[in-house]
Amino acid sequence: MQIRVGFEMAYACPQPTPMLLVLNVHHSRASDLVRPDLVVTTPAVPLLAYRDLFGNWCSRIVAPAGRIVITADAVVNDSGLPDIVDPQATQRPVEHLPEETLVYLLGSRYCETDQLSDIAWQRFGTGPTGWARVQAVCDFVHRHIVFGYENARRTRTAWEAYNEGVGVCRDYAHLAIAFCRCLNIPARYCTGYLGDIGMPPPYGPMDFAGWFEAWLGDRWYTFDARNNTPRIGRVLMARGRDACDVALSTTFGPNTLESFKVWTDEVLDH
Repeated sequence: MQIRVGFEMAYACPQPTPMLLVLNVHHSRASDLVRPDLVVTTPAVPLLAYRDLFGNWCSRIVAPAGRIVITADAVVNDSGLPDIVDPQATQRPVEHLPEETLVYLLGSRYCETDQLSDIAWQRFGTGPTGWARVQAVCDFVHRHIVFGYENARRTRTAWEAYNEGVGVCRDYAHLAIAFCRCLNIPARYCTGYLGDIGMPPPYGPMDFAGWFEAWLGDRWYTFDARNNTPRIGRVLMARGRDACDVALSTTFGPNTLESFKVWTDEVLDH
């Protein structure tokens, strides 16, 4: 199948404002791009592309004083298959984990492993390991947090999400990531597009989505504590320790986000 993905964001800046943008489809999906997701600005400004420490495609711009609109619109080939489920995937001892996964065992800005370690071991320490343990974490987080856009708060951490019991997709991911790390399972944050393909209506407003990946056996697997069911049509944009590493935009000056649109639709006429 093919999926059209894209966004439009409009900012008002009272003065020239440098911005870092993480808005491209992840390089691991580059070969799937039928129509490239070129980031375009109106008015046009110079755009410098670079790769960050986690391998994500990023951009640098200086937004002029006034209004700037940032857009991208791409078409992506997709298998149409749901997320992989592998109940036989095992948990590897820390001493046998690949070095590149070790950073994803550590606490980070939104995932306070020190605060949640005792809780994690009390809730999940006596249960099964491997895939079943990560799924148990997802089941708990899915039940524990009440979803609602009115509950969104960009400063909410995993510890606060646990105590408040409300949040949006990033809060589900942060809490599940923190629990996995406490249980010696590397886990990393993912952001990208996730539409309603294969799901029954009614459909909510479209937004970027947050989920996570856990290292089991010898690979990363996708998990989604918010939806807690295999989904079709994820299009990854970026990975990092938590949402701090994959912020859509980081601005270095005063600004106002005036409008925000995201689309993720199956292409039915190709």
